[in-house]
Amino acid sequence: MDKDYLDANELEGMTGTPASTWRYWAHIGDGPQSIKLGRRRVWKKSTVLDWLAAKESA
Repeated sequence: MDKDYLDANELEGMTGTPASTWRYWAHIGDGPQSIKLGRRRVWKKSTVLDWLAAKESA
């Protein structure tokens, strides 16, 4: 089963973009929308894929 939510480390493995960059983008309000689940920052996989697709077509 595919995970619906990914953390910064999983996004790094998926995209090659460092986990610290994903966390920084979330901190400054850039990049795809993320949420806090408890103390963890996570991104909905479908939101990230849509954001990446929009970047590719821009």
